[in-house]
Amino acid sequence: MTKTFKEFSTNAILIIGNESLLESYKTTKQPELYTFIRTNNTQAKLMVDSIPYTIAPHSILALTMAHFFQFIEGKDLVVYQFNREFYCIKDHDQEVSCAGLLFFGNVHIPVINLNSDEQRKFKILHEVFVDEFETKDTIQAEMLRMLMARFIIISTRLLKAKEGFVETSKSNKIDLLRAFNLLVETHFKNQHSVSFYADLLFKSPKTLSNNFAKLNTSPLQIIHERIVLETKRLLIYTDKTAKEIAYEIGFEDASHLSRLFKKQTGLSPSDFKKQLQKSY
Repeated sequence: MTKTFKEFSTNAILIIGNESLLESYKTTKQPELYTFIRTNNTQAKLMVDSIPYTIAPHSILALTMAHFFQFIEGKDLVVYQFNREFYCIKDHDQEVSCAGLLFFGNVHIPVINLNSDEQRKFKILHEVFVDEFETKDTIQAEMLRMLMARFIIISTRLLKAKEGFVETSKSNKIDLLRAFNLLVETHFKNQHSVSFYADLLFKSPKTLSNNFAKLNTSPLQIIHERIVLETKRLLIYTDKTAKEIAYEIGFEDASHLSRLFKKQTGLSPSDFKKQLQKSY
């Protein structure tokens, strides 16, 4: 059974379900959403970046949009999928952020093996997730984000404690993308040019663009998406004006941010704020 949460004011998406969510990945492609796969009593087989993996029973696997993923087989799986607007729009500690240990913070594909007590905790958490999907009120989004944050915090703690990594062969493109994302997370409020990040990575802007094109993205797209996400976050969770937000994110002219925001979302920051207010 698949359950989907959508928040139209922010374009946030959260989907929970079983292996049916992975059927579209029978042929290799990049996930459009951050994805967690939890096995229960049986193993699952899949390919990530052309490397075959057999995921043991009672384990959790984390995937990002940078991976190339193929689902081979698996039953009785629990699958969570969400976009940046759902989880990353809130401030999180660096270790559990969208550039954290489970996603871009390591050189391995994170796989976490669960003992019986940990299995019980994740089962209870999933039941709360399912129950919350049935609670339609103005704080449902906040509750679902809190539950996902709890899921990610628990998973990160287990990964750190057990060093439960499944090693993958090195991929220069993936490593470069990971390093770029981490740098953008650190500097995006002050640095908006690809050349700044290229210099830190000892690469040319053209080299970055060529490598990222193979992953269906671009350096400038990543920078712009992070800026727009931060703008949404500040519009939703603060009373700052569009001009104040533009200054905070490193724009001397608020109109530059407004144009970028409208190009990405179809709305100006002020119209986005008005639409948000109408939804509550």
